[in-house]
Amino acid sequence: MYFIGYDIGSSSIKAALLDADTGRCLATATSPSREMPILVPRPNWAEQDPESWWQEVVNATALLRRQHAFDAAMVKGIGIAYQMHGLVCVDKDMQVLRPAIIWCDSRAVDIGRKAFTSLGESYCLSHLLNSPGNFTASKLRWIYENEPHVYERIHKVMLPGDFIALKLTGEATTTVSGLSEGTFWDFPGNTVSTALLDHYQISPQLLATIVPTFGAQGQLTAAAAETLQLLPGTPVTYRAGDQPNNAFSLNVLEPGEAATTAGTSGVVYAVHDQHTFDRESRVNTFVHVNNDTQHTRDGVLMCLNGTGIANSWLRNIIGDISYADMNEAATQAPPGADGLLVFPFGNGAERILGNKSIGATVSNLDFNRHQRAHMLRAVQEGIVFGLNYGLDIMSNMGLDIHRVRAGHANMFLSPLFREAFANTANVVIELYNTDGAQGAARGAAVGAGYLSVKEAFRGMECLAVIEPDNRQRERYASAYSHWLAGLRSLLANGE
Repeated sequence: MYFIGYDIGSSSIKAALLDADTGRCLATATSPSREMPILVPRPNWAEQDPESWWQEVVNATALLRRQHAFDAAMVKGIGIAYQMHGLVCVDKDMQVLRPAIIWCDSRAVDIGRKAFTSLGESYCLSHLLNSPGNFTASKLRWIYENEPHVYERIHKVMLPGDFIALKLTGEATTTVSGLSEGTFWDFPGNTVSTALLDHYQISPQLLATIVPTFGAQGQLTAAAAETLQLLPGTPVTYRAGDQPNNAFSLNVLEPGEAATTAGTSGVVYAVHDQHTFDRESRVNTFVHVNNDTQHTRDGVLMCLNGTGIANSWLRNIIGDISYADMNEAATQAPPGADGLLVFPFGNGAERILGNKSIGATVSNLDFNRHQRAHMLRAVQEGIVFGLNYGLDIMSNMGLDIHRVRAGHANMFLSPLFREAFANTANVVIELYNTDGAQGAARGAAVGAGYLSVKEAFRGMECLAVIEPDNRQRERYASAYSHWLAGLRSLLANGE
């Protein structure tokens, strides 16, 4: 039996075809071949057309079929992973009313900050486990305040994955995990936060119907089936935000386990069995995919916006060079890049910096000493140091992270990045042959009842284990201390 997984990213849509009987991924596809554009109508804004995600789902499915011709009758379920914290608004005809406000958009920071004060820090942290910050609920309030002509036409609001489920099934649905990532969820009450909705003057009727993360979420409509060349009635059986799904795809489900990813943004996501929070809301807690009424499973998420996008920016500036050649060239500079420091905070407000937008900075650049290799290395190290800064916050929350799992993809394809991460954070890294689309396909098999959670991970292999090296740890500790001093200076000057 086959299951299809889609990963709805901000740069591309990925699809995977899983043979659930063997655990093997039969085919993968990515569309488009170039990164999807992010619209920036104003500084610190970021939008995308939701219909473009759907079109790339269609394209990726066609590419999947070219790689492995499969009988549509063999596909028994569809899973969806998606970029978190976005906002899609549709009218009564389920038509999109405006471009989606996506995860790295910073326009609602002040709205969330005011709500944090008005609702009270005690309430927000004990009930939402977060400040309303720049999350989906605050973005919706921004539309209420600034685009009333749009707001009055809204029938339902959804996250990006909810929108793709709508295109597949014709039904507006969401999950508890999704509501928590939008700060719509009251953790101790195990219900939608009426206090936040009332404060923002948002009608609960705008929220989509709740469906389980694993299980029946609707069936493929005749129109969607014809477009995708699948069978009508094929069920959608799994949905999760990209980071909870990344953790699931790496079999990170129990307290003490942690996953990491370094795509456009970088994340460390650790599972906890208690409702915990950072008092400054610099890292955030959401409902994990396997949470239930008997077993609390929360995901504590630290996000660095400026990760792969910083490396991609540098590649575009340099010109005709592959990522593999960039990685190789970066090794020609020593750890610490001869004092060259990069602070990769150029992709919107950074939660780990208290939702500040300080922009990216290059420091200590010496025209007589630093070459291309130094810049290439300094960018990768700057990303690692930013992630480690977030890990320090998680450590202060009581999370003890000594081992992380990651897919063999994106920045983790770089041996230098893996070395710097392991030695700066003093963690063991396990690399696996999986990604978000494969995770969504495995989740779909679980949601359809075809596989147990334990059975879902057969066919997944550990490709490498990277352990810290004492000599390298000292060099990276020194480089990180200089970087940290520079960051503190930037933050102090920005006050």
